[in-house]
Amino acid sequence: MERELEAQVSHAVDAWLRWVPRWHPQSHRGRTAVCKRCFGSPILLAAGLGTDVPHGVQHGISTRMKTVIDAAVGEYTARNLPMLQAELDQQAARNRARRYRPGDDLEPEFEGMPLDPDPEPGAPFLFTVAGLAAEVDADVPALPPLTEEEKVALRQEVALADEYATMVGREVCRILVGHRLRISQAIQDYVEPQIADIIAELARSLDAPFDPRDGTLPDA
Repeated sequence: MERELEAQVSHAVDAWLRWVPRWHPQSHRGRTAVCKRCFGSPILLAAGLGTDVPHGVQHGISTRMKTVIDAAVGEYTARNLPMLQAELDQQAARNRARRYRPGDDLEPEFEGMPLDPDPEPGAPFLFTVAGLAAEVDADVPALPPLTEEEKVALRQEVALADEYATMVGREVCRILVGHRLRISQAIQDYVEPQIADIIAELARSLDAPFDPRDGTLPDA
């Protein structure tokens, strides 16, 4: 498993490195809620991506590593946890029955992100993408109920899957440390120059209200 994980992590980092040159700072206002996937993530710590790195850049690599971990846990579940696998298969079939799935097939940089922007005070949305998806979910039949014995067995299998996910996650973090230099170089080459440009532009805009000839505010 170790060699397979090393190959998968390396491939995921390669994909992220191909994407980073296309990254540009977002011009819209920032969100008020933190990303649950990235905030305090040990994956980002292993990659050497601190809080000074823009979230969009962080999200791209954390999501790719999550995909690697999820794939390993999925294989483990299929081999060893039949009841949990049956539940997942039923849930997958239920998801396929939904007519509207806005969160499916997104690029890693957008996977797991909110479907709608933060609302502005006094300007309510006529509708939201998340709201439309929820309406569709209401029409899909619920999963069949479980007996108490099945619930106990399922909780045990979920605990085993969680333990395996933790183990794989630690191994992925260990492997990811070996890619820090490549990741750091990409930040220096493609991200930091754009941040420097933003700071320079901000400095120029702060100076703009003043007349450069005498340092006074221009007439209204």
